[in-house]
Amino acid sequence: MYFTPKFIALFTALLIGILVSAVTYIFENQLTNNYVIASGLTSAVISLITTYTVLKFYIFKEIDNFYALLAQIKNQDYSIRIKKNKKTENNPLVKIKKEIAEFAEKKQMEIDELKKLETFRREFLADVSHELKTPIFSAQGFVHTLLDGAIEDLSVRDRFLEKAANSLDGLNVLVADLLTISQMEIGEIKMNEQHFDIHKLIEDIFEQLDETAKARHTKIRFSKNTLKSVYVYADKFRISQVMTNLIVNAIKYGHERGHVLVSIVVENEGVFISVKDNGPGIEQKHLPRIFERFYRIDRSRSRDKGGTGLGLAIVKHILEAHNSRIFVSSKPGNGSIFSFKLKKGKVINEKG
Repeated sequence: MYFTPKFIALFTALLIGILVSAVTYIFENQLTNNYVIASGLTSAVISLITTYTVLKFYIFKEIDNFYALLAQIKNQDYSIRIKKNKKTENNPLVKIKKEIAEFAEKKQMEIDELKKLETFRREFLADVSHELKTPIFSAQGFVHTLLDGAIEDLSVRDRFLEKAANSLDGLNVLVADLLTISQMEIGEIKMNEQHFDIHKLIEDIFEQLDETAKARHTKIRFSKNTLKSVYVYADKFRISQVMTNLIVNAIKYGHERGHVLVSIVVENEGVFISVKDNGPGIEQKHLPRIFERFYRIDRSRSRDKGGTGLGLAIVKHILEAHNSRIFVSSKPGNGSIFSFKLKKGKVINEKG
């Protein structure tokens, strides 16, 4: 027999009615039989209504909801929402239902995250394959052309070998950048922090990139009122990578015959460094994604300018390892500003 609310309520009512009648008959001998029967029936009816209401609307209704929730979960539908009701906050059954809903919501978040990771993995594998294919096919084409007979022509041989070597050099840089990011993500690369002059470091980078800037007729310099000597506490080699990537990008993607300004500002215990260009700027829709691996705003244009597509991703990881963040401010037509903060360092005698 199924224990429905009606059955349980009827059984409870009959039991209470009999008990009330028996007690009344035993202890109230002066009462008539009609009174005993009436009191029993009244108690039974009241008990029936009360018990049925409680069972139907406060217990079995919630149990039915449990089954509905479990059916959703079995069908891998975790989009469960529980309406808040102060009147039922103390109901233990409602609390259990809330726990189930919170569990389902957590599972839904995990599934969404896994889907994002799967999408990211597919995109990453596709991007890596494409980026590797370009230099490999290029070098392969030059080598096979030489093997097919062009090697006899010395001028062609030297030119093709040089192009093949350039393609393989680019491939080597790409693999090295991928290895760097992977090692940073799993924590294999530790930051070797030290006190050094960030102004002197940037001056050295200016000298290294002088030919790159001249090729695009771009001027690279410090902004006005920048201090001549500012010490920071960071990994000198990694911060050199950060600044080189940011300045190279400013040169490549800024306007030809443009300018790149680097500023250093000291505030309390922090040193703020920014790289500003007067290029075409970046649209708002691209800003949240430019630090992703291989993300290119204009793929064909970016590839023509060289690079692995990993520069800004490496910048992001290096600064996160320094407990810092990279910020970008840009509007189409107004250039871009990339900035970050480092710990203020102590002045030391580098010659000694």
